Amino acid sequence: MLCVDTSSLIAYLEGAEGEDVETIDQAFADRIGVITPVTVTEVLSDPSLNKNVRETILQLPVLPLSEGFWERAGLLRAKVLRSGHKAKLADTLIAQNCLDHHAALITRDRDFKIFEKLAGLRLLGKD
Repeated sequence: MLCVDTSSLIAYLEGAEGEDVETIDQAFADRIGVITPVTVTEVLSDPSLNKNVRETILQLPVLPLSEGFWERAGLLRAKVLRSGHKAKLADTLIAQNCLDHHAALITRDRDFKIFEKLAGLRLLGKD
């Protein structure tokens, strides 16, 4: 299973080029591409989002939240903060959702590197 982060999903929807965009295209074609509830929220928060993109986002498969998710996410964020790094709440929730489902995260956002280092999140992306 491959989870698509907001940064790469927006690039994909805008027709950008990159290894992450190609991977997303293949993941959706192979029916192994998913997004998190947080990604849905982030994309739909764009006030200039057009109706077609909105409808597309709402048709994508979304990872469910597992029992105990909120506690694990809080502990993960505390671990990152304790290490002296920043941990945006949205990034933490996306990372934990992926970790719970053993899904690799396709992203352009370098902030996820700390989750890779401290929690074993598998990252695919532009680097």
